[in-house]
Amino acid sequence: MLLKNKIATFVKLGEFLLDEKNDLQINGWIAAARNENGWFTEDNVKLSIENIAKYYLNEKDLNEFTEKYNSNVSKIQNSKIGLVLAGNIPLVGFHDLLCVVLSGNVALLKLSSTDTILMKLIITQLFEIHSEMKNFIQIVEKLNHADAFIATGSDNSAKYFEYYFSKKPNLIRKNRTSVAILTGEETKTDLMNLGNDIFQYFGLGCRNVSKIYVPKGYEFEKFFEAIEYWNTIVLHHKYNNNYDYNKSIYLINQVKHLDNGFFLLKPDITLVSPIAVCFYEFYENIKDLKEKLDINKEKIQCIVTKNREFEGGVSFGEAQMPSLFDFADGVDTMTFLRSF
Repeated sequence: MLLKNKIATFVKLGEFLLDEKNDLQINGWIAAARNENGWFTEDNVKLSIENIAKYYLNEKDLNEFTEKYNSNVSKIQNSKIGLVLAGNIPLVGFHDLLCVVLSGNVALLKLSSTDTILMKLIITQLFEIHSEMKNFIQIVEKLNHADAFIATGSDNSAKYFEYYFSKKPNLIRKNRTSVAILTGEETKTDLMNLGNDIFQYFGLGCRNVSKIYVPKGYEFEKFFEAIEYWNTIVLHHKYNNNYDYNKSIYLINQVKHLDNGFFLLKPDITLVSPIAVCFYEFYENIKDLKEKLDINKEKIQCIVTKNREFEGGVSFGEAQMPSLFDFADGVDTMTFLRSF
């Protein structure tokens, strides 16, 4: 199957996902995904599907993406790449699948138990668009026949992956999170958009902001006012359980925190906060903050900020809009697929 035909197939998939004529079918997908995973709400599944269609499956970007790597496309064709997919947010493993297929290899998928149905449905749709895609995508229970591996999980599971896959080329991803940097000069719109970076997918993704850096003396009243439109998130029982639990722990232990009725802010030097909580930390100056973030760069996926001094910074509200070139953990998956 020629590369141009693969691109055309993915473009047609993107068109299918965005075509209102297919809403009834996709709504069925959403219902099935929600039944499998209570975190996969209608809004979150729709957001994931729309972002994939817009930012991964448009013809212009797919052509630009493949042209960058086209010079080596014949080097490793037909290798079997074992993919251990995560399931923290809907279709989070789709980018890896896309990279493997576009690189000329075969994707052997070990699906997450929390994101099985939706992945199967979107793969089935690919097969219906072009049956030859079945030669490049296989759902398997075991990855014994893989020539290389890409695995995404927690820091703990990464230790297992590193041991189990050590004899073959591998790309192992660990826990990451995202941070935001405020200066006090943000507009209400900026802060509202930051709310999206925090709350979309209930904060379960590595691109969700779990830590905010603010200048010394920063007051959070404007921030709380700007994110108030997210107050209905507490109506989701899983989120609300986490909010109530963390609030109770902080109150019982007399831990300093701020509470707006559906979300908690806690001063903390660590990066990863629990669900319904965001940590914050004061900084003295940008120079010192840049040094601190550089030390922790292996744990940070995105830096959300308007400050241009932070290379690769993401604008407020755009953390969950990765392009094809935004690789997980900052490691170029396509380059890895050509490294053995």
